Amino acid sequence: MGKNKLERWAEMEGFPHVIQDSRAELMKTPHAIQGKWNSDFFKNEHPIVLELGCGKGEYTVGLARRFPNKNFIGIDVKGARIWRGAKTVLEEKISNAGFIRTRIDFIAAFFSPGEVSEIWLTFSDPQPRPQWEKKRLTSPWFLERYTRLLGKDGIIHVKSDSDLLYEYTREVIRRYQLKCIVDTNDLYGDDFNSFDAETRDILDIRTFYEEMWLSKGKKIKYLKFILLADFKRRDDIIIEMDPALAALEEYYKTVDGIKTR
Repeated sequence: MGKNKLERWAEMEGFPHVIQDSRAELMKTPHAIQGKWNSDFFKNEHPIVLELGCGKGEYTVGLARRFPNKNFIGIDVKGARIWRGAKTVLEEKISNAGFIRTRIDFIAAFFSPGEVSEIWLTFSDPQPRPQWEKKRLTSPWFLERYTRLLGKDGIIHVKSDSDLLYEYTREVIRRYQLKCIVDTNDLYGDDFNSFDAETRDILDIRTFYEEMWLSKGKKIKYLKFILLADFKRRDDIIIEMDPALAALEEYYKTVDGIKTR
């Protein structure tokens, strides 16, 4: 393990807006913050928005800057990445943003039912192999988990460069008859100007990898849909994807020697 990683982990132990918890502890009992984010952490009653797989926290920080009337929490298992966003929050004294270092599988241990109003999935790994479907953050397995956190008619945002993840998520929405609010396969194309000013402001937050993909001519996709509180995964619904899309995603895992996922 690199020296910088250890130093950053140690530094984050002193950050009041970062929670780090071990898998062993979470499997025994929920975290003490569960159900107390508004009262004990943010000390306000504003809606709570999660970014799952937040990486360096660019979206979490960007949203917090733009919307002081909402609280934002970035979640990622890689502490060295979270450190950058957490450091920015500390330096800029942003009071409505926090971070959790944990696996997304364990997020239910941190939140009570209905404690979250929206979830952002920004440039998630598309997990291209068919046997990895359960790992896709828009899979029915994960959507069912999200219902344990979200309030009634919670909102899911998906922003991605991946054709596979975009088409897969559209199919999940269609097959489970979820209400899709926004669906575009070229976010910064002609459709962008049709969005209202607030939506354009939100969607124009760009991460490091997003800028990289745009520079290479890739189109950014965006979906916004409502996840009903009674959503249940069904074994009789099987979603199959074009193998060509999976092969392309395998290729794009590295571009010019840069790991992108």
